[in-house]
Amino acid sequence: MNYDILIKKAKENSLEGKLLDRETLIALLEIDPDSKAVEKLGESAREVASKFANNKGSVWASIGIDYQPCKMNCSFCSFGVKWGAITNRYQWGVDDIIQYTGKFVSEGAKWVTLRTTECFRTDNLCSLAKKVRSNVLGNYELVANTGELNDEKAKLLYESGFKVVYHSIRLREGIDTPFNVNERCKTLEAVRSSNLTLAYLVEPIGVEHSNEEIADVFLTAMRYGAKLTGAMARVPVSGTPLFKYGALPERRLAQITAVTRLGAGKYAPDICVHPPSKLAMEWGANVVVIETGAIPRDIKNIKNEWGGFDMSTAKKWYEETGYEA
Repeated sequence: MNYDILIKKAKENSLEGKLLDRETLIALLEIDPDSKAVEKLGESAREVASKFANNKGSVWASIGIDYQPCKMNCSFCSFGVKWGAITNRYQWGVDDIIQYTGKFVSEGAKWVTLRTTECFRTDNLCSLAKKVRSNVLGNYELVANTGELNDEKAKLLYESGFKVVYHSIRLREGIDTPFNVNERCKTLEAVRSSNLTLAYLVEPIGVEHSNEEIADVFLTAMRYGAKLTGAMARVPVSGTPLFKYGALPERRLAQITAVTRLGAGKYAPDICVHPPSKLAMEWGANVVVIETGAIPRDIKNIKNEWGGFDMSTAKKWYEETGYEA
């Protein structure tokens, strides 16, 4: 296959406001991550980011609220009760959540996510959001990353101050997770039918996932109207079933991020990469995540920024990759 022609056509279609089809997405994902062609792919995606993201880089902060064993036992998540990684339960207090939200907002975060495990009550999350909103003023959006939703719960989240919901049909949903795909889709439909905006990354990507699987998850995000998408790698956590596969190479993560940039075009102007990758930013990602608290990619309750990736580092990377932070 002539990849130069493929990439050129994909970029043109993206800039013209056309969603890329499944065949094109798979072909782009088939490019060798260590080839010169993939660098051309990345350069093209960065051009598209300049147009649709207005060359602006944004930071998405995330606070994991409840650090506790989860009965769902997803094969990639450190919280699974079967894996035995969590021995001491911990739930962040309201004052700490307000303090960290204020810190992130004052530093320039565009979004702040309140992330919970599946069993966290929606009414408690709504109560927390109201307290955060009343105590932390500023130009930011609250994001809910929580359990399944229906129309009523989606309405409650919005009325409590949330503007965005993070939700996805994950790679191998129903295989590496116990979740029913149809139930996950019902949540996506509830978000689409509400005043909430959908954020939906292709995740959690590992070396075991095929190009077809990745393309299909991305197209599902587009079908449900995600305005923020991108790619999230599965971080191998010792003791979890998928640890054996190891980590996704950074160039592969950056490649997939670039494909989501070209694939989404004007429809999802914000493309996120997680964990943060400067290469993926060079290849079209304009959103990175700073997170703290209970993190399903770790076995500790994090009290500072996970992995040492803080706001100053994010801003430095944006400057180095040519974005306006």
